[in-house]
Amino acid sequence: MAKIRQRESFRAQLDKQPNEVASMFDGVAKRYDITNTVMTGGIDRYWRSVTRKSLALRPGERVLDLAAGTGVSTVELAKSGAWCLAADFSQGMLAAGRWRNVPMVAGDAMALPFADDSFDAVTISYGLRNVSDPDLALREMLRVTKPGGRLVVAEFSTPTFAPFRTVYMEYLMKALPKLATTVSSNPDAYVYLAESIRAWPNQPQLAMRIADAGWSSVRWRNLTGGIVALHRGYKLG
Repeated sequence: MAKIRQRESFRAQLDKQPNEVASMFDGVAKRYDITNTVMTGGIDRYWRSVTRKSLALRPGERVLDLAAGTGVSTVELAKSGAWCLAADFSQGMLAAGRWRNVPMVAGDAMALPFADDSFDAVTISYGLRNVSDPDLALREMLRVTKPGGRLVVAEFSTPTFAPFRTVYMEYLMKALPKLATTVSSNPDAYVYLAESIRAWPNQPQLAMRIADAGWSSVRWRNLTGGIVALHRGYKLG
């Protein structure tokens, strides 16, 4: 029993060692989707829908959905008629979503197992900040995207209205971990979640990093007051 309790209370550190982050997500996989829905009050469904629309996918296109977890985001993308591939480095997350009717593959965002120019579009939702080297991951996404293709990064960000930002940060650091104790198998993982969001670059800073990785015409759109930001860029043809 001692070993089980130790595993369930495990959380990764902010240096984001890949084995630690993968193990943490393996441990929360079974209840991950329902936990996210509870934590966001159901707004996560809206965020997924807007992400799909922002990609402007067309039937027959090939799309890579990174940090796809259990594939719930990939199912949303597939509504477009595009061929969508879910990729994640957590075997536990992929196993929890095997029942979903989308192709899945294990893959590290910093060393993608795909040839150059393989996809019409690449997207990553709420996973870039969990990568130990986000800049390398952004360059890898560029490599596997076809010339003229596009990227959409959906990630937690910085609320733009200062009073709301203060309230939101209080929720992240205090209320969110407490709420996680009622729905998650590993509440400590949500302490990491809160810390990683607080430490993440704001919208202009992330846009600059995406551009520095080689993406062109980088723009962003705030959702829910900046709790989430969608950054979009293109690979020059």
